[in-house]
Amino acid sequence: MLEHDSADLSVLYLGGTGTISASCVRLSVESGMRVAVLNRGTDRKQRPLPDGVERLTGDVTDEASLSAALEGRTFDAVVDFLAFDETAVDRAVRVLGPHTRQYVAISSASVYGKPVLQTPITESTPTHNRFLAYARAKLRYEAGLQQAYREQGFPVTIVRPSHTYDDANPPLAGDWTVIDRIARGEEVPVHGDGTSLWTLTHAEDFAVGLVGLLGNPRALGETFHITGDDVHTWDQVHTTIAEALGVEARLVHVPSELYPVVAPDWFWSELFVGDLSHSAVFDNAKIKRFVPAFGQRLTFHRAVRRMLAWRAEHPQETAPDPATEALLERIVGAYHAGRSAFEGFAPAAEG
Repeated sequence: MLEHDSADLSVLYLGGTGTISASCVRLSVESGMRVAVLNRGTDRKQRPLPDGVERLTGDVTDEASLSAALEGRTFDAVVDFLAFDETAVDRAVRVLGPHTRQYVAISSASVYGKPVLQTPITESTPTHNRFLAYARAKLRYEAGLQQAYREQGFPVTIVRPSHTYDDANPPLAGDWTVIDRIARGEEVPVHGDGTSLWTLTHAEDFAVGLVGLLGNPRALGETFHITGDDVHTWDQVHTTIAEALGVEARLVHVPSELYPVVAPDWFWSELFVGDLSHSAVFDNAKIKRFVPAFGQRLTFHRAVRRMLAWRAEHPQETAPDPATEALLERIVGAYHAGRSAFEGFAPAAEG
């Protein structure tokens, strides 16, 4: 529960059933807010909504559908988890603006320039990402909203999650298939040399920061990243899982640049080069000033045991994916083939 009285706040979540948003919806309800969730209602992977949540059906990409769903309604805050590029700016300002006193834009901490030249990352760290199209699209989204705030007073608050996970979504490239490979003693590819520092945030911790910003007029026009203080190397991320499984992790360190060559259509391949291969450690002083209740309550070591318990209870949802299994095997095979070729190379002897 949050410290302030939130019972009089009405909140609309666009999305609301994903990895991050579902935890935010639950905490909003627990805090006494009147919560509505709008989505198309057709995603089979949607997480269940708590009792008391009003369900609205609409397509955010269809202005007529969205306007019909919101007709005659006003909210203290609208939290948009379904905006991915600058095309969402007009929707936010013109369509959603008349229905809310605060628009919370979910951006991404991937917008910070990589490699980071000074750590820890603060909200004033330069934003650019020349390697990752997803980050560039989020930056264009942010820029349009900031312009609307400066020129029209549009009541925007920008939030940048970093790598956020929950019990049903492990923070690994390859998801449950990777955990299955670790459990079976198979080799698992890890990008780079496994020593870059990475910040992991459980969705329940993220939710405390986001929900604490709702209805706060001081948050208008402000930008926050909301991340944990739990920093690990990528080797530690994988070995922590292995230790909880009672096995030894067999890690193969694959150059990040090899992934786009071996798996050019895999979403994670671009992430390795443009984001995950660089260290990312955050200064959360700003969100802690605005939301004193925010802090890391669930470390990755504890969260891993919860994830493995969820895996045991949901064998069908966590079964290895054959396509992902084949892709990971191909990456490992390409690494070994390249290494064998390199080791077989012998320079000509002098003389």
